[in-house]
Amino acid sequence: MAGSIRKAVFPAAGLGTRFLPATKAQPKEMLVLVDKPVIQYGVEEAVQSGVENIVIVTGRGKNAIEDHFDVALELESFLEQRGKTAQLEEIRNITRLIKVAYVRQGEPLGLGHAVLVAREFCQQEPFAVILGDDVIDANPPALKQMIDVYDKVQGPVIAVERVPESEVSNYGIVAVEPAPEFGARVHRITDLVEKPSRGEAPSNLAIIGRYILTPDIFPALEATASDKTGEIQLTNGLRRLLRDRPIYACEIDGVRHDTGNKLGFLKAVVYFALKRHDLAEPFRDYLKSLRLV
Repeated sequence: MAGSIRKAVFPAAGLGTRFLPATKAQPKEMLVLVDKPVIQYGVEEAVQSGVENIVIVTGRGKNAIEDHFDVALELESFLEQRGKTAQLEEIRNITRLIKVAYVRQGEPLGLGHAVLVAREFCQQEPFAVILGDDVIDANPPALKQMIDVYDKVQGPVIAVERVPESEVSNYGIVAVEPAPEFGARVHRITDLVEKPSRGEAPSNLAIIGRYILTPDIFPALEATASDKTGEIQLTNGLRRLLRDRPIYACEIDGVRHDTGNKLGFLKAVVYFALKRHDLAEPFRDYLKSLRLV
């Protein structure tokens, strides 16, 4: 039986300027955490949450993403001839993960615009949006936690996380009121503010890279003006939608890594390496041996 959320959108048209020069010729989504590109963590989360189809919103220079999720006949033949069955099965599993489609975002005009570009794919059903930069280690998966909330509230659900007050200006922040009928980690949103100053932030609940949206987000985004950078912000579109229907926040139970900045990326590499049974012990010994601090 199909789940309530069958589709997910992966915006991946950004230029990745924070990681130059590494991203001059490869997408930031293909930067590797241990032995998997960042975007694959999000795709695996979608699969584990019951999603059946994804669309990746790409731009110029993103062909490596399409190649990664495509069949690699020459590589498979090489591994098969060499008897490398474990590696062969691993790369075959990548293409078996999920049905993948692609749509181009001609210009990177903001997250709201990326969602609009995926409108035809989503059609008239609820869908998830997964931002690959946020890699979340959670059980059950972060998106599955949100889908469970969606099934109760039957409306848009936004993933949130409590952040230090000193960091609120880096995020979209939500104002909330309790919604105890839906669980202790669920809140009813009363307002959304994009990157407020510390003194103006209505809470320390920050929007992180997971959304479950309903089709009425599209007309709301179409009616949303571009900001001073020329981008359509999804937060502003959600604020407009909030006039017409309830929107809920779900505090995710898990460990989030913001791999969209260098420090967060490095922390994620260490975290996931230490979770690997084949790497944890020697890597931990190596870290202890360092005399760099």
